[in-house]
Amino acid sequence: MTPETVIESDALTMTCSTTCSLSNNPTFNWYKNGQPLNYNHTTSDNKLQLNPVSSEDSGNYSCAVRGHESLSSTAVFLHVRYKPKNVSVSNSASGDMGEGDTVTLTCSSDANPPVHNYTWYMKTGAESLVRGTGESISFNVTSDTSGLYYCQAQNEVGSQTSTEVAVQGGE
Repeated sequence: MTPETVIESDALTMTCSTTCSLSNNPTFNWYKNGQPLNYNHTTSDNKLQLNPVSSEDSGNYSCAVRGHESLSSTAVFLHVRYKPKNVSVSNSASGDMGEGDTVTLTCSSDANPPVHNYTWYMKTGAESLVRGTGESISFNVTSDTSGLYYCQAQNEVGSQTSTEVAVQGGE
């Protein structure tokens, strides 16, 4: 078994082999992080199929011939790369905002590899205007800056946008 790096939603087949002289059709057991695999993965003969691969599949995999579990293979780490998910915006203002108040919006997400680019947008009718870049943006609330804001998180695998948050200054 060799280390693998895959992208979430791809298909992956791992193969286990032995150099020992055994019966014609040995049965193989598969392990993830030292625990027997007993969930939604297809195994046939000496192959483990992950289709589709999910981010939860990251971990150390090993295999052994049934009846010889103490002689398991060396563990191989499966590294799953995935685009940002669970992208959300938090607002530093905990209550009503007034005209001229400073607000900071922060974008967060789960991604592998980590997000390398955050872009902020403000929705104005049917259009979305770029309002900044970076994990956080700060600005004073005015009639020109009041509106619906969202962020886009991007890494090498892809991008995802957050839901919108309203920034509205009171009179």
